[in-house]
Amino acid sequence: MTRFALTLVALAACPYTLLAQSDCDGERYRFTSTYDNVSVSEGHVFGGNLDVNGVETELDFDFYEAVGNGESNRPLLIVAHGGFFLSGSNNGLDVVPLCEDFARMGYAVASISYRLGIDIANVFDLENELIRAVWRAVHDGRAAVRYFRKSVEEDGNPWGIDPERIYMGGISAGGFLALHHAYVDDESEVPTSIDQSAPGMGGGLEGESGNPGYSSAVAGVFNISGALKDADWMAAGDVNLVSVHGTADGTVPYGTGSVSLIGFPVTEVDGSATLHEQAEDIGLVHCFTTIEGAGHVPHLTDNDAYDVTLSTVAGALSSWICADYPDQCGEYDYTSDIREQLAHTVRMYPNPARDGRVTLVHSAAEGSWQARIRDGQGRVVATHTDVGPQATLDLSGLPSGLYIVDVAEWGWRKPLVIR
Repeated sequence: MTRFALTLVALAACPYTLLAQSDCDGERYRFTSTYDNVSVSEGHVFGGNLDVNGVETELDFDFYEAVGNGESNRPLLIVAHGGFFLSGSNNGLDVVPLCEDFARMGYAVASISYRLGIDIANVFDLENELIRAVWRAVHDGRAAVRYFRKSVEEDGNPWGIDPERIYMGGISAGGFLALHHAYVDDESEVPTSIDQSAPGMGGGLEGESGNPGYSSAVAGVFNISGALKDADWMAAGDVNLVSVHGTADGTVPYGTGSVSLIGFPVTEVDGSATLHEQAEDIGLVHCFTTIEGAGHVPHLTDNDAYDVTLSTVAGALSSWICADYPDQCGEYDYTSDIREQLAHTVRMYPNPARDGRVTLVHSAAEGSWQARIRDGQGRVVATHTDVGPQATLDLSGLPSGLYIVDVAEWGWRKPLVIR
């Protein structure tokens, strides 16, 4: 089905969504110019469970919203921090700037805690220790989603959120949490190494971290430097995905490879590049941005990487939320406004490419520019240099598959499928 047809089906199934679209004013959810100031309130408890040592652990979140944002049906972003399930917090530097900027765009944002701990003394079973840590975190993330739906139904929606527009995302370990939350949706996918009769591990797919009786489903996932144990768990009809990953990540593999702890391989997983190949194969709506030569969680220390990360995620989310917005996948100036953005629109067609050619059009291109075509591993496999607002790229030497086209001079990149 076309995106337009899918939108009509979704609106017919959920008329509340049609009402919510009135908040898509052209600026909200895509530009930080929407609001000037952000407030944060900390330490809101949403659940609890036993940690790896059998100790009862309280789970909480920090809530971000723009000052003056009086909307009562805002999309909610639930964000999970990184730290290899050993450290990190919901007020860590990997999440706070992103939460603040998302709030400036008009989102309601909750930065959540989850149970930490891997029994690293069990050096001969670190693989399964990591799997169990992910399982605990996923249970906690699901309790957080249920908490917000419960708050709408039982407490009069104190957070001002739209329960039909809840998105889950995370950084590194938080990316693992979000991806497994979204795509582990069948009992057959639960790893056999998980003993669900063990303290803190029960409750099946939903877990026992709080707020039973409400749905933990999310509308989409954003993943920053994370991975999924098995890309085959992603299936047609699953939720949308947007990812950002550095090609030189030495902790979580860019493609398929081993997760490393202090330089030692722990377990093989499917990183972002592999996940988006799977997404393309099964027809999921998805967006993937590669940061060439970047290591693990580059937005934490590199301003340019931060801009790429924030704009990629916000561009994709806003495209999913607001059907009238121009599709955006990749870096853009999120400090701008919609009028300036539309004045510099880039189009690439046809996509999927046919007959070995694709055309790029920039509505206001000036001077020379170079298009770089990257394969699934982030390697540049072809280039095209040109001048002016339009050019046709020759793809005849490239095999079918998923690629990324980027033009640095335009600050633009987008996935391209060659068939």
